[in-house]
Amino acid sequence: MITFNDVTKTYPDGTTALKNINLEVQEGELLTLIGPSGCGKTTTMKMINRLIKPSEGTIKIHNKDIRDYNIHELRWNIGYVLQEIALFPHMTIEENISVVPEMKKWKKKDLSNRIDELMDMVGLDAQKHRKRKPSELSGGQQQRVGVIRALAADPDIILMDEPFSALDPISREQLQKDIRQLQQEIKKTIVFVTHDMDEAMALGDRVCLMKEGVIVQLDTPQNLILHPANDFVRDFIGSRKTPWQTAVDVIMDQTSSKLFTQEQLESGHVPSQGTHVIKDDKGKYLTGFRNGDKVDLPALDNGMTLREATEVFEQNDYQLLPVKKGDQLIGTLSHKDIVLYLKEHSKENGVVQP
Repeated sequence: MITFNDVTKTYPDGTTALKNINLEVQEGELLTLIGPSGCGKTTTMKMINRLIKPSEGTIKIHNKDIRDYNIHELRWNIGYVLQEIALFPHMTIEENISVVPEMKKWKKKDLSNRIDELMDMVGLDAQKHRKRKPSELSGGQQQRVGVIRALAADPDIILMDEPFSALDPISREQLQKDIRQLQQEIKKTIVFVTHDMDEAMALGDRVCLMKEGVIVQLDTPQNLILHPANDFVRDFIGSRKTPWQTAVDVIMDQTSSKLFTQEQLESGHVPSQGTHVIKDDKGKYLTGFRNGDKVDLPALDNGMTLREATEVFEQNDYQLLPVKKGDQLIGTLSHKDIVLYLKEHSKENGVVQP
């Protein structure tokens, strides 16, 4: 989808911001860019819509060099969400959302329907908020408008430049959940810059950790934690949170020992003892079986923290639960797995409370 080939950025004063970056952002994934200040993460993101030009190397979107796109065509197909929100203060909310679609000459009826659809997606009452000015909304509401304004013209790519860093912790956490949920619905290609490791790990399908203009490790959140490439990665991640805040998919079981297909169930290959999870032919969670009896196991979201998962276990009389990412079954997690992980990592970090 987006490909960086040997991209270097050197400024006139001799400062090298990026050094031979090779990176592919896959279609439909949310990639988070993280690293210390000055590591090159924002420079990398801004190159995608040509706000910054590389000194060497090429960047392609859909296998076409971005320099070959008309600049307006390129940017109309890339939504951009800033930390400062940057809504036009003299315009109403619907006028702010309409800017790019109107440039692309959308029909008024189609645009009005799109505004209603997007506002509903992020929990804003369209009838109540369409005619309001940005100053009449809270910071969290304004940032929601900033997100849907970037989505308004249905672009293939969304760039998000530390969009939640100026918000209070409660608004920030809620917006992170909203983005995770929204991404499951819209399946856009999103490049998300953040300086917050918790945010990077919670949101990213993959996380790109950078240092001094190079990529140190590009991997899933799970692999970054379990298989850090070096001491820098280990140190950068290690102090970010208590083990209670670890995501479910970091320690879930991805093997087939507890996962079975509907075909295996019908052919009698599901063990009669223990708890097992059944998926359909499209990989969706179908049902659970415990000691041969069908049971409705509540599914855990892959981004849920272990503290949240423990609450689900406490509310239900099951020792093993399915883990889903969107509508896809991706693994299982047992209460025992959580206990063993917390015991091990609480000793290492000297932390025992959530």
